Amino acid sequence: MAFAIKTEIRNPRAKVFTFTAQKTMYGGKHIAADDVVFVFASENEGGSGLIAITVRRTASAARLLGRDQLKRFKDWGDGRPETELNFKFYRQATNKIVGISDETAALLERFF
Repeated sequence: MAFAIKTEIRNPRAKVFTFTAQKTMYGGKHIAADDVVFVFASENEGGSGLIAITVRRTASAARLLGRDQLKRFKDWGDGRPETELNFKFYRQATNKIVGISDETAALLERFF
């Protein structure tokens, strides 16, 4: 399973990110060493959305993917990866770590 985190990112170009005391939802508490983590810079703190993959940066996003790009995906039952992200991150705006489906992880991989 892959994971995504939306949180404040003070240095978006950092090679390593450290997150402490993060809220977990939607399977986020099952995160373990060596899991893939997609990092979103929280718009709540002035970030721009998806910026990195894994907590040790292995790639930087080449395209924007944040609240503005996902807000039109509101049909919670449509099964689209974009809708999963909108639901888990922006329906409730709190920063958090979430588990994501394989389809959503595959969508996010295409941003790198």
